[in-house]
Amino acid sequence: MVRILTAACLAIATISPALAQKIYTAQPSAQEITDAPVLLVDIRQPHEWVETGVLPNAVLLPFNSPDQFLADLAPHLRPGQPVALICRTGNRTARAAQIIAPSLDVPVIDIAGGIFRLMGAGYAPHRPTAEQGCTIC
Repeated sequence: MVRILTAACLAIATISPALAQKIYTAQPSAQEITDAPVLLVDIRQPHEWVETGVLPNAVLLPFNSPDQFLADLAPHLRPGQPVALICRTGNRTARAAQIIAPSLDVPVIDIAGGIFRLMGAGYAPHRPTAEQGCTIC
């Protein structure tokens, strides 16, 4: 399954810029998210990262304002690398993806069900770190 998700991300990233602005919804496992060549961004608030934990490869950027979020996201972007968004249940990522996708030239992947879905499947999130961007760790 990791190979399928990886291949899909790479294929999407090489499509024309018009198609690259599309939003994709996926329900990958924690291992698939960790192994995929995507920029994983946890858009929850800092207290949520501490309460439930995070994926070890996630960049922690709360989604408060679209303009501020895009400015904070910019240094992490790599050409052709899809952006995957995760939150608590998937509601915020669905809205955030629709808002930011037109401003990015890469696909945006909405991780449906969020961290709660992963935890329900047995994943134990890690404690957030300052290196990930946690400001209250």
